[in-house]
Amino acid sequence: MTIPDFQTLMLPVLKYASSQNEHSLRKAVEFLVNQFSLSEEERNAKLSSGKQPIFYNRVGWARTYLKQAGLLETSGKRNYLRITDRGKDVLKSNPSKVDMRFLEKYPEYVEFRERTRETGEEIEEHISSTLTPEESLDAAYRKLREDLAKELLDNIVRSSPEFFENLVVELLVGMGYGGSGANAARAVGQSGDEGIDGIIDEDKLGLDSIYIQAKKWTDKPVGREEIQKFVGALQGKRARKGIFITASRFTDQAREYAANIDMKVVLIDGKRLADLMIDYSIGVATVNTYEIKRIDSDYFIETLE
Repeated sequence: MTIPDFQTLMLPVLKYASSQNEHSLRKAVEFLVNQFSLSEEERNAKLSSGKQPIFYNRVGWARTYLKQAGLLETSGKRNYLRITDRGKDVLKSNPSKVDMRFLEKYPEYVEFRERTRETGEEIEEHISSTLTPEESLDAAYRKLREDLAKELLDNIVRSSPEFFENLVVELLVGMGYGGSGANAARAVGQSGDEGIDGIIDEDKLGLDSIYIQAKKWTDKPVGREEIQKFVGALQGKRARKGIFITASRFTDQAREYAANIDMKVVLIDGKRLADLMIDYSIGVATVNTYEIKRIDSDYFIETLE
């Protein structure tokens, strides 16, 4: 099954906390993982930031909204929850679901939402959303990144072959290969036209070399034959490692061939090239940076004498 959204989780979280005892958020997550029969992959799936599991994030936000409506309360212990009398009354009424629209009957929740809303249109959009705030940010970030990658590829396609070769070198240097940019750039073209466009050091000490083939093809994919030629050129140099980079794509036969040979040949197509350029800030500039912060619960724990 798919991972339930945070609004779907509100009623199960409330039911889990139905006893008077305190319950840790982690125990609630473990209980709900089993209740929804999530697979190991679904349980471990993480937000784009890679810092928090999606399911844990959604259970956490379900708890947050229930708390803001007065159905749950915290006991002072970090990441613990406990049901309130109001929460018990809700369960006694046996609701079919508890979601953000349901919570609007409570003034504390309305006040909380008004502090974070700006327009009526945004209110309606968020109430019907299945995404937590972090997931909404993730989705917006992914969309911006996809648009940026497409724009990068458009610019690469319009560039000259010489520019493309220099871009490849600059990217590899940015990734930590080849020492200085000047030394790496001089390697391009020095090996002649034997199926290799350049050589770059694997590390700054030059302990091993990586051979490069850069083809700025845009009208057709790179097939198995081109990879075979590159591998033959590597064998002629007694090389063990190579990188084949294109602004186009590779055929399935080309990828299968590269995956089943003894030497290490990495294939980088246009999509991956654009992603790497974004990751290593090649040809892009940072416009804004946003920090997401959480309450430091330890800060608010008073020391008893």
